[in-house]
Amino acid sequence: MIRKEYVFNINEKATFIKKLLLWSSSFERSCFLHSNAYNSDNHKHLYPDYNLLIGIGCADELIVKYGEENPFEQLKKFHLSYKDYIFGFLTYDLKNEIEDLDSNNIDNLEFPYLHFFVPQYVFVQTKDEYKLLYRDETINPEDLIKEINSVDISENSKLNKIDFTPRMDKSEYLKRFNEIQRHLKRGDIYEMNFCQEFYTENLDINPYNVFLALNNESPVPFGGFYKLGDKYLMCASPERFLKKKNNQIISQPIKGTVERGENLEEDNKIVESFRKDDKERAENIMIVDLVRNDLSRTAQKASVKVKELCGVYAYPQVHQMISTVVSEKRDDIDIVDVIETCWPMGSMTGAPKISSMQIIENLELSRRGLYSGSIGYISPDKDFDFNVVIRSLLYNESKKYLSCTFGGAITLKSEGEKEYEECLLKAKAIKKIFS
Repeated sequence: MIRKEYVFNINEKATFIKKLLLWSSSFERSCFLHSNAYNSDNHKHLYPDYNLLIGIGCADELIVKYGEENPFEQLKKFHLSYKDYIFGFLTYDLKNEIEDLDSNNIDNLEFPYLHFFVPQYVFVQTKDEYKLLYRDETINPEDLIKEINSVDISENSKLNKIDFTPRMDKSEYLKRFNEIQRHLKRGDIYEMNFCQEFYTENLDINPYNVFLALNNESPVPFGGFYKLGDKYLMCASPERFLKKKNNQIISQPIKGTVERGENLEEDNKIVESFRKDDKERAENIMIVDLVRNDLSRTAQKASVKVKELCGVYAYPQVHQMISTVVSEKRDDIDIVDVIETCWPMGSMTGAPKISSMQIIENLELSRRGLYSGSIGYISPDKDFDFNVVIRSLLYNESKKYLSCTFGGAITLKSEGEKEYEECLLKAKAIKKIFS
């Protein structure tokens, strides 16, 4: 079905976004993808297409539950059924369908393997205009925009203080860190992403207000909000997993994090030191090599290239080291195959990938689920863009369970105390909104 298009103007953009988010609360399915205007000249490396891309309501959907067979084949068939916008997520645990792996750790969030849906309404905000793309020819788009503008956002949105409980305490973290070091010394792995969960139980929250507070505190280029019934994601991710634009595939792994300075002079010194840090560069380059290998499996011959190696970019709380790897997709390759051959993203596993994932399963205490998975969209012309779900809150409303997970890359040069502190640094924005 070809969507109707309605272009409209908004005076107070931030207010309209709040109203649109709250208006979507009556729908069981929604996905907000927010680039927070990282389409300025300073961030051209992000290849932005929009400021906001939003899918609301559900005309059709695909839910693949944990343990069901052939999830990527199911996604391929679902995608081929529609020449339309499709929004969705993939969880980290889809690794089990690609390799001989399993996931037996604690899971109190209970997201399915993957979920994709064809929305009733698509809202697009570029630099200059807003568009509503809709399927139902009986609706009056002017009345719909008036309805959204009438939403009351005056209710106090202040968040209550929340204390998170670590799934493992510091001593347990350091014990497991030392076990990873033993694997590194034996040569089982060269680098591994090790994560720990923080959670709170018996908690009622308003996920919409939480996302607005998080996005305000940490505006990032791959932020997002996702609702699947009673399950919510509130995401402040700085990292892209994969993007397809025409025939080009773009991957932008992040490896390397350092806190911002207190002033411009201090910040500049931090950047200069960070840019030359051998440990951070080595971590990043190892994952770049892994990404190059993953992309080569679906790429035209000799088309895999590193466009930027170890670039340093500023975000509200931290500086990140980002590399950009591109390829040209072979014509005989389905776009879902591109995603599958790169799954899960190397920045969240380590190298070699399979050995790292086996050790992750043995040493982490929680099933990752949607954390270190991805949310994104596929467009009607078969382009797509997917993030990496990090710096995020996940909430099961029925179980009143709120969770956030943080981690970092471990190599032989890593120090346990510093790695633990890096996890806390990455949690800073999330903890601040509840302080």
